[in-house]
Amino acid sequence: MKISLACKLLFLILTIACKIQTQVKCLEFDFPTFVESNDSDLIRHNSYIVLGAIQVTPDTSGSLTNQAGRALYKKAFKLWRKDKKATFNTTFVINISNKTNPGGEGLAFVLTPEITAPQNSSGMWLGLVNESTNRTLGSKIVAVEFDTRKSHPDDLDGNHVALNVNNIDSVVQESLSGRGIKIDSGSDFTAHVRYDGHNLSVYVSRNNSDVYDQRNLVFSRAIDLSASLPDTVYVGFTASTSSYTELNCVRSWKFEGLEIDGDGNMLWLWIIVPIVCLVVIGAFLGLFILRSRSRAGETSPDIEAELDNCATNPQKFKLRELKRATGNFSHENKLGQGGFGMVFKGKWEGRDIAVKRVSEKSHQGKQEFISEITTIGSLNHRNLVKLLGWCYERKEYLLVYEYMPNGSLDKYIFLQGKSRSNLTWETRKNIIRGLSQALEYLHNGCDKRILHRDIKASNVMLDSDFNAKLGDFGLARMIQQSEMTHHSTKEIAGTPGYMAPETFLNGRATVETDVYAFGVLMLEVVSGKKPSYVLDKENQSNYNNSIVNWLWELYRNGNIMDAADPRMGSSFNVEEMKSVLLLGLACCHPNEPKTVHENGLEGLDGESDQLAH
Repeated sequence: MKISLACKLLFLILTIACKIQTQVKCLEFDFPTFVESNDSDLIRHNSYIVLGAIQVTPDTSGSLTNQAGRALYKKAFKLWRKDKKATFNTTFVINISNKTNPGGEGLAFVLTPEITAPQNSSGMWLGLVNESTNRTLGSKIVAVEFDTRKSHPDDLDGNHVALNVNNIDSVVQESLSGRGIKIDSGSDFTAHVRYDGHNLSVYVSRNNSDVYDQRNLVFSRAIDLSASLPDTVYVGFTASTSSYTELNCVRSWKFEGLEIDGDGNMLWLWIIVPIVCLVVIGAFLGLFILRSRSRAGETSPDIEAELDNCATNPQKFKLRELKRATGNFSHENKLGQGGFGMVFKGKWEGRDIAVKRVSEKSHQGKQEFISEITTIGSLNHRNLVKLLGWCYERKEYLLVYEYMPNGSLDKYIFLQGKSRSNLTWETRKNIIRGLSQALEYLHNGCDKRILHRDIKASNVMLDSDFNAKLGDFGLARMIQQSEMTHHSTKEIAGTPGYMAPETFLNGRATVETDVYAFGVLMLEVVSGKKPSYVLDKENQSNYNNSIVNWLWELYRNGNIMDAADPRMGSSFNVEEMKSVLLLGLACCHPNEPKTVHENGLEGLDGESDQLAH
């Protein structure tokens, strides 16, 4: 029966080979975030990799005015040949933050044969063309622009998406104002561009998980790319500023394309295909024998070796067990998605579990996988998410946790999702208290001191009673209690907005940098604002997009209680809340030793006033 199936496979391959007229190959890449090592994968012109993102135009370290930049993937994409056209899908997360009011000018996803932006292409030209090349035969670009200023007479407004073909005049444009998205707000949003060989479609969403929803379709336009572009192009991003400025950031980027590679001489098929078929048959029979003698998957020896050194190694699961528990990682059981991969709800031995499926394309997937197991796997505290086990089979990294019914904290304090209810002051205070105890345990209650390095609202999980548990230890590191005071890395780890200023200067993670992030989180929980929140948009540059600077300004003006989340109304103890805000600022104080969390419980009971004046 197995040989019969192999013969059928051979016949199928030969049949397909006889019908092949054009060779097709894939161009695929995925950057969940950007690190310095990605520089070898990109062609950059006046753009930089900073804080996990591509700054397509220079950041605040240089001049922001009248700039144009490009960042392209280094391998060219074969777009068409004769009557054959390539197809592609690309998804990217954009963050554009204006530095003037209004900002300017915008960012675009582009297909182009040119690796550098034209001279004098800043301002309204978006780094695509300039006044001389616009509307000329020499201009070969197709771009999806995200425009932040009405600088062209035909622009709808200063907040629209448009399609440009060989010039800056838009073929089609749609405003995002009616969709609740402001391009230059400083908040992340996700864009998806799809080309099927005939139509180019653009989707935009504030949430990465639902960007493909038909409700997020901005426009779809019939276009023959072979009529506008040469057969080989580069894909990437271009952006510009004028006297109006902004930071144009791409936080993540995934591209999948089927490209056309030419006809070629078909003789190679008649030589190679029979050999491949014989190899396939041999491999098929060999696999059948091996499967009868051994398990389907095999754990990487180096991973096994590292985990054997873990004093309390969590349970090792089999891949088939976790597939069964999660319904083969079905979409219905999906709880969330991030740069690390996806999380699924499952059922195992009668209890609910959460299974993190680490993306195999994640640049630090293995390192973060081992870090989670060797740190949180040996910990046991009521305010830490419990790691139940792990699995590594068939290049799949999987982590199994206790299930947290109420999900992550950020969904509640920022009210993401229609079903989210507002948190009372007592609940918020209890969450802060729990996190204070978790941090105290990590820093002083373990045999080895643990630095979390990524404390933020989305890494705080809530159980059925809204008790807080700190999770996601992928960036965590252990240091000796007495011999070391810090952990140094070549690449800065953490999330912008929660990172202490000194981290950017010395690259060190310390107890103090963890406490700084905890202080930012306290201010978020009380105010309901994100770490990049700025009250006065017209004076944005004065606050540097920081909730900490905003709170300091309120404190200096004697109005610190103005930070209270208005959704709580007056249902809170004023002295308690004031103490929590002061404690949060003390954690972020530039001259404090930042060990305030050791007295955190006193602060939550309204007895703390630790700010240095």
